Amino acid sequence: MSQLKEKLTILPNQPGCYLMKDRQGTIIYVGKAKILRNRVRSYFTGSHDAKTQRLVSEIVDFEYIVTSSNIEALILEMNLIKKHDPKYNVMLKDDKTYPYLKITNEKHPRLLTTRQVKKDGGKYFGPYPNAGAANETKKLLDRIYPLRKCRNMPDSVCLYYHIGQCLAPCVYEVTDEQNQEMIQGISRFLKHGHSEVKETLTERMMKASEELDFERAKEIRDTISHMDAIIEKQKMTVNDHVDRDVFAFAYDKGWMCVQVFFVRQGKLIERDVSLFPFYKEASEDLMTFVGQFYLQKQHIKPQEILVPSEVDADLMNELLEVKVLVPKRGPKKDLLDLASENAQVALKEKFSLIEKDENRTIHAIERLGKAMDIATPYRIEAFDNSNTQGTDPVSTMITFLDGKPSRKDYRKYKIKTVEGPDDYASMREVVRRRYIRLLKEDLPLPDLIVIDGGRGQIGAAQEVIEDELGLTIPVCGLAKDEKHRTSQLLKGSPPVVIPLERDSQEFYLLQRIQDEVHRFAITFHRTVRSKTFFQSVLDDIPGVGSKRKQTLLKHFGSVKKMKDAEVEEIVKQGIPQSVAEAILSKLNEES
Repeated sequence: MSQLKEKLTILPNQPGCYLMKDRQGTIIYVGKAKILRNRVRSYFTGSHDAKTQRLVSEIVDFEYIVTSSNIEALILEMNLIKKHDPKYNVMLKDDKTYPYLKITNEKHPRLLTTRQVKKDGGKYFGPYPNAGAANETKKLLDRIYPLRKCRNMPDSVCLYYHIGQCLAPCVYEVTDEQNQEMIQGISRFLKHGHSEVKETLTERMMKASEELDFERAKEIRDTISHMDAIIEKQKMTVNDHVDRDVFAFAYDKGWMCVQVFFVRQGKLIERDVSLFPFYKEASEDLMTFVGQFYLQKQHIKPQEILVPSEVDADLMNELLEVKVLVPKRGPKKDLLDLASENAQVALKEKFSLIEKDENRTIHAIERLGKAMDIATPYRIEAFDNSNTQGTDPVSTMITFLDGKPSRKDYRKYKIKTVEGPDDYASMREVVRRRYIRLLKEDLPLPDLIVIDGGRGQIGAAQEVIEDELGLTIPVCGLAKDEKHRTSQLLKGSPPVVIPLERDSQEFYLLQRIQDEVHRFAITFHRTVRSKTFFQSVLDDIPGVGSKRKQTLLKHFGSVKKMKDAEVEEIVKQGIPQSVAEAILSKLNEES
């Protein structure tokens, strides 16, 4: 702590980024500041909300990088967050992507829905946060503009040609002028609404009616009705037909809600809601969010972006190279106010769920740490063994981060050095393999190790952790009652019972950990056991894979009957002659 205080005194009065680290040297938070000295010092002075207090409690060290401007600091911050993925910069973990409508850059173009925007010469329209709206719009345009549908050109016309949704360039000549006319029609519809298209379709309908082609007239009338129904779902907001995104936010108790309105051709087509904890000033976190939204999530930039007055519009304009406005009055201000109101409502609705989730997770591990007289166990790793009377012994390890399962960190182990049903020796082997690897690869160590078992299993794990590896990681065990339910938390050498209320969230957390590691171990053991049961002498024969083995066993019923068969009978099952001969040769060797 003294070293931390010394570093705080020499912070520069310049813009830049800072990287907060925990006791293992892991970067847990990245931020930016116009003045590094003021921003970084603010974390360690004054009062903070519970979220920031939790962050500060983990900070043991920090680094900083000076930049020449605030815009450089903002760009550097986004790059550092992307590189290190700190656990407290959770807003970046939102990986939502939205569908777009795309006209491909091909000789005979197609109209597609896609979630990937590429620099491939295609025309993109959107985004459509509601995938259903994108699909409905595409279906409508397919009925009006018969562009090519097939990915690869077929040799003959397909169904789309017969229903009038393709001109069949695979068979008939379709000129560039025809394709361009359809592309321009789609672009006009998606950019300026449906008025022109509706007028053109109405003329076609009247002409078909005059020519007594009533079936065609009815088809066009139905298309117009379908188009009106889709357009009616959209709310008119501004009459200038400008594509714009509207960002507004609300915050309380360390949580921020960002509401994004997508306005296309003057119509509010959809909204997006993001909710996350924040640790700086709200306007700065919104700036980072917007930067990530376009520069790292690759969303197409609109013609115009509306933001609240708290946001530095000039800085955002420089970052995104898009017109950024802070409306003061009129329809644009009304739209921004509507987004802000929605953000406040969403934050209020979500808050009770957030508090409940935190009570089950973060608050539970904080109280568990206090009950065990250890530091808050943000990272918990739990082990369990599984075998059937000593055969096919396996072990598994699961990880809980901040009170929630982190499935990407789960691990499976086949026991290699233990003969027979020795649960303690199996536990020693697996714990040894796990933490020798973490030490070699300089990976984060857990704050708490949980063993699914009693005193013997705890002692086996402690023997490896403390005596062999010299680590000081707390080890505890979870004992079960006669009904196989979590009953006691054991810790220490010799183990003593840590008293926990049976209806407390920390006790429920331990139950979830024990149930999860046991489920994972049983599932893995069943997989290994089923593979063992299905092993046979056929596995050693080149050319006989799992499918051929199943086919042969299904036909012959057993390896013994297969050995008595003729080569021709085996060949009839789809087995090559040389492989069939190898099978009989191998089976006769084994007899």
